[in-house]
Amino acid sequence: MIRAAIIGLGSWGQHLVRNVQGISSTIQFTAFATRTPAKAAEFAAANGLRMLENYEAALADPDIDAVVLATPHRQHTDQIVAAAAAGKHVFSEKPLGVNAAEAARAAQACADASVTLGVGYNWRYQPALREIRRLIDDGTLGRVLHLEGNFCGPSAYRFPQGHWRHDRQEGPAGGMTGRGVHVVDAMLYLAGHIEQVTAQSFRLVQDFGMDDTTSMLLRFASGATGYLGTVIASAETWRLQVFGSNAWVEVGDVEHLTTWDLRVCKIDRANIGAKHPPEVISFPKTSTERAELEDFAAHILARTPMALPGGDAVHNVALLGAIMASIESSGPARL
Repeated sequence: MIRAAIIGLGSWGQHLVRNVQGISSTIQFTAFATRTPAKAAEFAAANGLRMLENYEAALADPDIDAVVLATPHRQHTDQIVAAAAAGKHVFSEKPLGVNAAEAARAAQACADASVTLGVGYNWRYQPALREIRRLIDDGTLGRVLHLEGNFCGPSAYRFPQGHWRHDRQEGPAGGMTGRGVHVVDAMLYLAGHIEQVTAQSFRLVQDFGMDDTTSMLLRFASGATGYLGTVIASAETWRLQVFGSNAWVEVGDVEHLTTWDLRVCKIDRANIGAKHPPEVISFPKTSTERAELEDFAAHILARTPMALPGGDAVHNVALLGAIMASIESSGPARL
């Protein structure tokens, strides 16, 4: 059993705890540190979490095997590097950092210290996304030609002025940092690294905070194309569609913390002009948050790495930098 400390016990930190506590046989939370312990006291007591004075206390505690970071984006890199120096395994909510250099520094620190680094891209544990990967691998989808997605919602209205989620340095490229990076990670999983991006981003609704309307055109190293939109001043929606030379597949809904259905539509080679409705495939219910934390625990127990220097989690942050460069230049940026 991996004994973990949750760092940051706001709504998402509590969600992570709730998904494994008393359920998982490989990882349990035993302690917590947070900026506002009074707000978390009732939840912590109900879940058997002892309070630590600060993050440094968690790193110094011999009874803690790993730390799980549910903290603001700009804190991630230094916290990951500190965990590696203390010999603690570390799972960080995305992103690893807010620029490519910071993300690379975090991943390299863990590699050098031989500690396991996990990153909170829970979409990779969706059965539907894994099925898309299988359909690519076995040739059912054909060559991947194009990917398109969005991840939108009313985030701009959810937090008051002055909240860290309105800080442009915490959230480069508007909704990309909090939402769009999930779609990007899914695209990287399915189509590989991105070599060029052309982006635009604007604040159209409020007179404070980060941009609320951001869109990107993508060019993958494989030759595939894509586009992605993140609008954080609208109603909830998300979607990912992958077009192959034999078929297309699509996932998407309003809620994303559920087990997704998958829609598959294939070309009828015997009758190219036929328009068939997509097949809908459902999967057994799963908790992607429990799955990602248990996978993290499994890698710790096996003494194997997860997020690596030069890997997808680092490349995802490099894309953020390229998006910002494209916005500033009003032209394409290469990674």
